[in-house]
Amino acid sequence: MIIYPAIDIRGGRCVRLTEGRFDKETVFADDPAEMAVKWAECGARYLHLVDLDGALAGESRNLEVIKRILAATAIPVQLGGGIRTMENISRLLEIGVSRVILGSAAVKNPSLIEEACKKYPYQIAVGIDAKNGDVAIEGWEKGSGMGAIELAKKMACYGVDKIIFTDISRDGMLTGVNAEATAELAEAAKVDVIASGGIASLDDIKKLLKYKGISGCIIGKAIYTGAIDLKAALRLAEEEDNAH
Repeated sequence: MIIYPAIDIRGGRCVRLTEGRFDKETVFADDPAEMAVKWAECGARYLHLVDLDGALAGESRNLEVIKRILAATAIPVQLGGGIRTMENISRLLEIGVSRVILGSAAVKNPSLIEEACKKYPYQIAVGIDAKNGDVAIEGWEKGSGMGAIELAKKMACYGVDKIIFTDISRDGMLTGVNAEATAELAEAAKVDVIASGGIASLDDIKKLLKYKGISGCIIGKAIYTGAIDLKAALRLAEEEDNAH
């Protein structure tokens, strides 16, 4: 299982939101590239970036910061936040982003997902963010009226091979991951699912490791507050991989 340290960018800085709320922000670093280097030095094999300004604006807003992160580390990066056009997708992949995460577009413009998967196989992931099973869109500001499992199955039909599933009610709350709902989604859609939201301890990672369909997990607040030691988390995931 791959552990993805999260770097959320807002106003050029590295921040964390609680429950996805923009009025509940904590700044953890003025330079996100420094955080990227720190997590890479801990042994991270992949980084998860979110352009929070982009999620609200509907287009990438922190490109210079993203370029700095790409220049500072050699490990691959996946990026989400306001990516809603083929031009935007192409541009991000051209500057060196390894995998692009589409969120609201999955609900509002599914043909974009289909086109992107055809043009860039294995470089497109879909982020499904849900509260009580209902998919939320546009920086979590709106409900979509669509169920998470229904959307995951639809995306699998379009050729999506990775889904990032976030339980919004747990995000940034350090209340524990919703492993069961994540595994259920993976089983229903038959695609790799990366778990996100609420991962608070090594026990949460152990829970996720029990399920075959969960290929990774994103850790945000817990590594910034020290609730999880990233090196210990990486060791745990590696030991499990070696055991299989």
